[in-house]
Amino acid sequence: MDKTFGEELPGWVPPRAPDFSELEGRYVRLERLEEGHAHALFRANAEDDAIFDYLPYGPFASEVAYIRWAREMAGQADPYFFALRDQATGQLGGVMAYLRVTPASGSIELGHICLAPRMQRTPAASEAMMLLIGWAFDAGYRRFEWKCDALNLPSRRAAERLGLSYEGIFRQATVVKGRNRDTAWFAAIDREWPALREAYAAWLAPENFDAEGQQIERLSDLTRLVRAASDPALGG
Repeated sequence: MDKTFGEELPGWVPPRAPDFSELEGRYVRLERLEEGHAHALFRANAEDDAIFDYLPYGPFASEVAYIRWAREMAGQADPYFFALRDQATGQLGGVMAYLRVTPASGSIELGHICLAPRMQRTPAASEAMMLLIGWAFDAGYRRFEWKCDALNLPSRRAAERLGLSYEGIFRQATVVKGRNRDTAWFAAIDREWPALREAYAAWLAPENFDAEGQQIERLSDLTRLVRAASDPALGG
């Protein structure tokens, strides 16, 4: 009986775990989350409790409760949280984190994405995700994952827009806030990174935005050819 195995990976070395405190972009700066960010983030988040709908925590009844949460998250290596600061205004507008960091297999995930209304659908929000994807692949990770509640269509659209490929639904994957959660999986792998990097650079270029700050070429159009599979729920 013939045996088959996966491709050998000669010379592959597991990457390091995230160990940096800041990433600087044109539109956003990612800062390692600390308790001092909590006041501004709580005020920004208070504009709309719906941002916590698909997260396992929140909304927070008081600033004290949010400070307690931020203090706990700030001290963890996994999830590894960042606060997002808009470069144009200097204001904080959200958080996101690496999680399920597994250097031994070269896998890392982006999640805990919680964006205040002021930062949603902005170049700063998209660039923050691109910076974290870029750091992971440049550090030597083989696989970048994105998972979300299968009912969270905005998150599924965001993953596909970034060029991450749809990998299916894990049914009854977990329970969140007393409700069933089916989980949609997306990912990109290292050999797709060069094309994604070019697409991101083209989209982020100042000339891709008009005088009102509206995109000229859509990111989803730039990443379309990179995706190995599209999400059927989005008609892609």
